[in-house]
Amino acid sequence: MDGWMDGWMDGWMDGWMDGWMDGWMDGWMDGWMDGWMDGWMDGWMDGWMDGGWMDGWMDGWMDGWMDGWIDRSIDRSIDRSIDR
Repeated sequence: MDGWMDGWMDGWMDGWMDGWMDGWMDGWMDGWMDGWMDGWMDGWMDGWMDGGWMDGWMDGWMDGWMDGWIDRSIDRSIDRSIDR
């Protein structure tokens, strides 16, 4: 009886636990991870893009680049005028 019960319990535990864990991991974890990744990443990306970070970065970078470019152009023009 002990051997049969042990074998049955081991088989049942292995089968049930493996099946349950696989099903739980596949179904719940995949669904949760997909939902979390989609929701969080989309929300984060949207917030990051819309929330002014991108705009601020682009504005700052473009302004800095344009200012630097304009300043260098003016400096070159002045240098050319002086050289003449």
